[in-house]
Amino acid sequence: MEPLSWIEIIVRVLYQFLPVWLSMAVVFIGSMAFKKRLGLYGRIFDSPIGMFGFALVIFWAFTAFYAGFFDLIATHDALSQVSGMKNKSPGTPYAGAEAGDYPYYLLGGDTLARDVFSRMVKGSAIVLSIAPLATLFGYCVGITLGLPAGYYGGRVDTFLSFLANLILAFPVILLFYLLVTPEIIATGIPMYMAAVFFIFPIVFLVVLLNSRYHVLPKVRTPLISITLILGLWLYFSTISESGRGTWVDFWPGALDLFNIPGGVLVVFIAVVFVNSPTIFRIMRGLTLDVKTRDYVAAAQTRGETAWYIMLWEILPNVRGPLIVDFCLRIGYATILLGTLGFFGLGLPPESPDWGSTINTGRKLLSVYLHPALAPAFSLLSLVLGLNLLADGLREESLKD
Repeated sequence: MEPLSWIEIIVRVLYQFLPVWLSMAVVFIGSMAFKKRLGLYGRIFDSPIGMFGFALVIFWAFTAFYAGFFDLIATHDALSQVSGMKNKSPGTPYAGAEAGDYPYYLLGGDTLARDVFSRMVKGSAIVLSIAPLATLFGYCVGITLGLPAGYYGGRVDTFLSFLANLILAFPVILLFYLLVTPEIIATGIPMYMAAVFFIFPIVFLVVLLNSRYHVLPKVRTPLISITLILGLWLYFSTISESGRGTWVDFWPGALDLFNIPGGVLVVFIAVVFVNSPTIFRIMRGLTLDVKTRDYVAAAQTRGETAWYIMLWEILPNVRGPLIVDFCLRIGYATILLGTLGFFGLGLPPESPDWGSTINTGRKLLSVYLHPALAPAFSLLSLVLGLNLLADGLREESLKD
């Protein structure tokens, strides 16, 4: 077979993303049709910047979804090494292709003869399974601590602010680097941190439900019971290391819903730890500003509890800045993951995450551009999309 021309490569790459294009079309058509009912999200489609950023973000979100759950889009195994395909140019025919194999390396091969296109696609699933969820966990920690610090003030505020400032005193990259070094992992510190951080979403949900339904015990009790049962089940499934002889080895394997690889868990915890202090300070500052508003005074006059006021009066009214920061922070987390992968820390060296793939490709960058160019462009486009989406959300939120 002859190598593909650039036109043929582009057409084939676009065709591989067909499920993504169809999903994006459904989202855009549905959102445009009902945008007046969708609040801040619907108003994104009135902002060209926000809409373009949103398109980039959901492109990679759908790519990660189809690649991670259905093994679609990718043309080959991201870890398979094929003899004769080392550093091959984009569009090179697949050496030794058998029936059912995709006949080309669409974006060429890397220095270990792996398909660059498939690694780019699979890498999106890794990045987007860590960055958004880790950011969300960081928000659970930051909001749960930032609300009472700003609302109560006094010693609670002083103590929590001191801890946040202590963590923020370290350079972010250095702190991130230290948390994923083998020496720190060997001490078990990341697992202790996971045990602390992963309890925050449960605490947040329990307090949220209790503050809302404390006058309706027949509703509150079953809701909180279900939340605790499911939450603790997920909690112990996440931190358990069944069969490894660790301090969390008590959790039965039959009840363990999933087993997160050690490297992924460590990187996840590092992202949560680095983000939490900044989110805490943002939440504290917003609470200090809002707690003097009339609607807060009205809730206090009605006799509402402090946590009800914090979670159901203050938090909803500061959602705009938090949503904008959430988008930006996912971008920061993506860059941090790429940095770690580039330095070969945290995730396994064979991982197809974008940082590791860029690191593999840069060794012969002066000779072969394609192995590093594809993941670098992917990282750039996702972060650019998140930044543009945040700008669009900021513009629209200011109109409230």
